[in-house]
Amino acid sequence: MIIKHSDKIASPQLIKDSFEQLGYICSDDIAMAVYLACQLQKPILIEGPPGVGKTELAKKTAQYLGAKLIRMQCYEGLDETRALYEWKYGKQLLYTQLLKDQLGDVMRGAKGLDESVNRLHQFGDIFYSEQFLEPRPLLQALREEDGAILLIDEIDKSDQEFEAFLLELLSDYQVTIPEIGTIKATSKPIVMLTSNNTRELGDALKRRCLHLYIPFPDPKLEQQIIAVQVPEIGETLRQDLVSFVSELRALALKKVPAVSETIDWARALLLLNVHSLDHDWIKTTLNLLLKFQDDIEAVEPEIHQLIQKMRR
Repeated sequence: MIIKHSDKIASPQLIKDSFEQLGYICSDDIAMAVYLACQLQKPILIEGPPGVGKTELAKKTAQYLGAKLIRMQCYEGLDETRALYEWKYGKQLLYTQLLKDQLGDVMRGAKGLDESVNRLHQFGDIFYSEQFLEPRPLLQALREEDGAILLIDEIDKSDQEFEAFLLELLSDYQVTIPEIGTIKATSKPIVMLTSNNTRELGDALKRRCLHLYIPFPDPKLEQQIIAVQVPEIGETLRQDLVSFVSELRALALKKVPAVSETIDWARALLLLNVHSLDHDWIKTTLNLLLKFQDDIEAVEPEIHQLIQKMRR
């Protein structure tokens, strides 16, 4: 995959410029991390608060490289049968019935118990072969002939046992299935893991990955993002809404607004034909930025003061 797309990952600057053309404004750090992940064929662990573009980075990388995006959403209790493979139990049951119907033919001519058991054992091995295997995201990514972008989303929501299970894939691009053996990648995927830092990840996983932290963007970068995502919005309104969101992020809230929520707010203001921010419009649309009622009630009395701060 790296050889195939070598012209597209010739430099971090090329990646940065190309992503901007696709509507993803990234920093130099992000472009460098993607460049190194591709060139060194190492997984990349992307950490940062929710809504700063971690998942979107994987999507844009797949779009840019023309590679298949295979996404695995992590959650508590996720195990290898959901992430790697499971057996086609319905098909196994059908073949069991067929074997039962043909048992007489199978056992005909067998001499003694040992030979009979050996014949049945041969059929038992068939039931746990490739033709009965149902690949899940991890195995799909390893088997993709032209390579893929494997997104392991919100790894911090999974258990430590699952995190340990991933180590073989992250270090050697292979997995081991007890009944079949070791399966190596046909073409090494570009692996991106995202984390919202809800728990500390293990050192073993971090050692196997490049590290990228995506913080909330500074106002200048966020204005660029809004300009690309909502190009119809006026410059003054764009500056004001970014400044107001920046002031909100400085408050002690349960959940500060993410970049994705800034974009949603900008689109809503455009739809409502708002040309400049005032107290009433902010109060009316505050629920687009804040997702907890306690936060909304805490901010509403401070709107006038926040407007004054953003316009200094």
